[in-house]
Amino acid sequence: MATGERFSALSLSDFRLFWFGQLISLSGTWMQSVAQAWLVYSLTKSPFYLGLVAAAGSLPILTFSLLGGIVADRIQKRNLLLITQALSIIPALSLGILTGMDLITVWHVALLATFLGTVNAFDIPARQAFVIEIVGKEHLTNAIALNSAAFNGARIVGPVIAGLAIAYLGLPACFFLNALSFVAVIIALSKMKIQDYVQKDSKGLMKDFMEGIHFVKSKPEIYSIILLIAVFSLLGIPYITFLPVFAGEVLQAGPKGYGFLVGATGVGALSGALFIAFRGDIQQKKRFMSVAALCFSCFLLVFSLSRIFYLSIASLVMLGWGMVSFLATANSFIQLSVSDSIRGRVMSVYALVFLGFAPLGNSLIGMLADSIGTSKALSVSAVICIIGSVLFMLRNHRMQILKED
Repeated sequence: MATGERFSALSLSDFRLFWFGQLISLSGTWMQSVAQAWLVYSLTKSPFYLGLVAAAGSLPILTFSLLGGIVADRIQKRNLLLITQALSIIPALSLGILTGMDLITVWHVALLATFLGTVNAFDIPARQAFVIEIVGKEHLTNAIALNSAAFNGARIVGPVIAGLAIAYLGLPACFFLNALSFVAVIIALSKMKIQDYVQKDSKGLMKDFMEGIHFVKSKPEIYSIILLIAVFSLLGIPYITFLPVFAGEVLQAGPKGYGFLVGATGVGALSGALFIAFRGDIQQKKRFMSVAALCFSCFLLVFSLSRIFYLSIASLVMLGWGMVSFLATANSFIQLSVSDSIRGRVMSVYALVFLGFAPLGNSLIGMLADSIGTSKALSVSAVICIIGSVLFMLRNHRMQILKED
């Protein structure tokens, strides 16, 4: 297979514009994420406020993403993305100015995080549904994998640039550079020639809202994927929040070890995205999703039980691979199973369970960790994820047998 086929989506000029714009913007987003956490901790010296600001950025997605899906189906997605990208500049610039003038408080950061989270609730469904309209069904899996590779590559590069910027240019520089990075996406979207699909026969806000929910529930294959994503978002993915505890208390690895643990997750996630992009497409998507989901869940259990640093590193690489492989394939499977008229609303359900449930999961595991310890709490979560993955695999197998009969 030629390299062009392996990364076939990049042969399309509109997707190249979109992808490179995304790569620049995501690097800026990770820079701001690192700088914002450092800023909050510098202001408060409190883990509580770190969690509060993180929740402030996540809760609007839980509240508004379904509405964002309706909007994504009603207006041109490119125009909606141009608006959300322009609005995203506001909190970045505000943080840079307030920090530079030494006027910033933790409440400023929380309010700006809430504003950005609200913008993201409209941006994410539109962005997810827009990809297939750029590349078509033939290149969708490859495009989603390449987007995931950009996200996880930026997760490695962005924090490094942020560290250097903080050290040599000062904290406000990270926010100003992130504001500038959104310009790359705005330019890319402006140059694209695509005319995306717009829903023409709206039935009213509430009916449109419920139509997306009913569609997901009426499709057993999609519904089972959404349920497993909900389990992972509540009980699996929050492991990232507790990596400092494992580095400091469980593995006795200190801040340097924490950096390696975070990096291992990023390497695994990036390798999963590149694996799918290199393949071009996954033919047996349901079988591959089952394997990837079990890989994530089982290695999450290994990590929770490990007291050996290098075993923990290896476990994080594998669970990072499993998580991204599952999500990228699930994303493409869902999008290929829905019509253009409802794709924005279906992808808003995907965003709701994937991103909106995260703050709930962090709180749930945090409370359990206070009661029985972090390692045991994560072990319990991993076991539930394994059970969910096995049930998902058995359900897919049963549906396949019914189809063959």
